[in-house]
Amino acid sequence: MSRPRSIYLLDFACYKPSDDFKVTKEQFIELARKSGKFNEASLEFQKRILQSSGIGDETYVPKSIGSPENIATMKEGRAEASTVIFGALDELFEKCRVRPKDVGILVVNCSLFNPTPSLSAMVINHYKMRGNILSFNLGGMGCSAGIIALDLARDMLQANPNNHAVVVSTEMVGYNWYPGKERSMLIPNCYFRMGCSAVLLSNRRRDYRRAKYRLEHIVRTHKGADDRSFRSVYQDEDSERFKGIKISIDLVEIGGDAIKTNITTLGPLVLPLSEQLLFFSTLVWKLLSGNGSNSQPTKPYIPDYKLAFEHFCVHAASKTVLDELQRNLKLSDENLEASRSALHRFGNTSSSSIWYELAYLEAKEQVKRGDRVWQLAFGSGFKCNSAVWKSLGKIRRPSRNPWLDCIERYPQGHY
Repeated sequence: MSRPRSIYLLDFACYKPSDDFKVTKEQFIELARKSGKFNEASLEFQKRILQSSGIGDETYVPKSIGSPENIATMKEGRAEASTVIFGALDELFEKCRVRPKDVGILVVNCSLFNPTPSLSAMVINHYKMRGNILSFNLGGMGCSAGIIALDLARDMLQANPNNHAVVVSTEMVGYNWYPGKERSMLIPNCYFRMGCSAVLLSNRRRDYRRAKYRLEHIVRTHKGADDRSFRSVYQDEDSERFKGIKISIDLVEIGGDAIKTNITTLGPLVLPLSEQLLFFSTLVWKLLSGNGSNSQPTKPYIPDYKLAFEHFCVHAASKTVLDELQRNLKLSDENLEASRSALHRFGNTSSSSIWYELAYLEAKEQVKRGDRVWQLAFGSGFKCNSAVWKSLGKIRRPSRNPWLDCIERYPQGHY
């Protein structure tokens, strides 16, 4: 009776914008040119970034980015937030047959758009949710905030029995559009796209039969004490006072260090004993042989995480990041298929990207009973977070899924 309650994932939804918002890479550059905010050098730079980004020609952006006016307004931010959040939640409530008034815990995360009243209050107002709901709004926490929101919802469910929790993860693209000329701040323009996920969790034992997954582990890593990590993804103003997100040239190296710390913590929880023994014996040998002047440097042993997980949902930040992760963790093309496909089809949707990847696996009907799914996300702070799920049954292709109209075209060979 004193054991922590199991946390079940009943279902989730990923918002798919209408075709009105769909742009090719060429149309994206034309929208930027039409706005009149960029010189030719800035447009050419964005064009080069897009060509090597791993992003395809069917991602979604607000049409407002082609406007010559200021689009980083509260009105534009609220309009985009309403579109993506209510779109995801409408689908979630319809799929789960749960009334908004049945939800006792609500967590909304959006890093860069934080109005007053909050986005969580906007959701409560729209759906007329109950007055004693426990609501939280997480801001400024970057692309890994979806797992942070999940962790908060888990803690609240542990403290409040017989409850449902909804976790909404999103980012506003138009509100954070950078109209300046600094190259390190132009990079996010090229990668971030419209998207939102909504997840329904439960701690009720009777929901076991209809749940899709059970939450096994959450591991969080924060490197913010290090100044270089802290400033690697940094909201700032350029010399012309335009706001934007500055991306450090050392981001891949910093991210790799955070991921290494995170998976070292996660390993003992999920890896078979044989892999743990190999890892620790290599570590001990390195420590013992490191004192000799003629000793050869020992390569660190990278555990085989394919023995711990059947499916990988790695945050689709960029092609470069996925390439580095695949090389360092010795993952196969199949392991990163969902991540590369999500980046190609939907772009970097920030904290919701790991759910578009799980939706991909479900659309492919690849998840079987007992399969373990690893969601790995990283972002500003610098933070790296992992969530591990166990499938409670074979997942059939859902009737509502953002991949249904294009799943037969994936995987593609030219990521």
